[in-house]
Amino acid sequence: MSIRHYSPRRNRRRDISMRMNVLLATVLTIAVLLQVVYPLVHGETLRLLTLAVVYWGAGAMLLHALLAYGGRYAFTYFAFTFFFALIIEHIGVTTSWPFGQYSYSNDLGFRVFSVPFVVPFAWIMMAHPILVASRRIAGHWVFLYGGVALAAWDLFLDPLMVSSGRWTWVVSGAHVPFQREIPLSNTFGWLLTGMGLTAALHLMLPRERRKIGASFFAVDVFLFWALFSGVFGNLFFFHRPGTAFFSGLILSTVLTPYFFSRWLGRP
Repeated sequence: MSIRHYSPRRNRRRDISMRMNVLLATVLTIAVLLQVVYPLVHGETLRLLTLAVVYWGAGAMLLHALLAYGGRYAFTYFAFTFFFALIIEHIGVTTSWPFGQYSYSNDLGFRVFSVPFVVPFAWIMMAHPILVASRRIAGHWVFLYGGVALAAWDLFLDPLMVSSGRWTWVVSGAHVPFQREIPLSNTFGWLLTGMGLTAALHLMLPRERRKIGASFFAVDVFLFWALFSGVFGNLFFFHRPGTAFFSGLILSTVLTPYFFSRWLGRP
């Protein structure tokens, strides 16, 4: 009879270098600070800042994707999400399906197939952190959680962009609660396309982080900021308390299980 000693398997994953952590933190901080400044400027400065917010936010999440999951994940994520969003938005603008009838202003810069070039980067900015959250808590329902989360985030995005004249809607039926200028079809369109995008990304992208990879702290900060800034901004700067409470309630309901899971430290 032999006695065997149980040795627990060690977690071989290590954090990225200090230099890479500083780089990621810097890009993320700039992305957040640009959003802090957003309510304080007007005119041409606001237009340029709107573009910068999207590009820096997308850059921060792409950088995290690269440092956490590697080049294959980051490149595939960028390419697929960009073209998925471009195609969906082109269909939406030209056919009014699945979001409803809308049009972009010329303020958003040059276009590709009737879609401003910056628009797919808004999808890139949010799809990665939401995919991370979905994979952590949703089990076999990653696609559903991702679709709901993207639709919930858009409840903050659309009224802000409409009020600043970046795009306009034709509302002929039911509208989003507290958002008379946005049709309810837009939310259903985001739910549908968000589920499709999340499902595709979940199938094609690696699920394991690199052995030397970035933690999820940047994702946590970005998702929390999306919720906090949406509620705080609508309450104190944009004078839309209905949007703050309604959209905040939905997005917080979606994200709370993820934040709670991270707080508990569940693998």
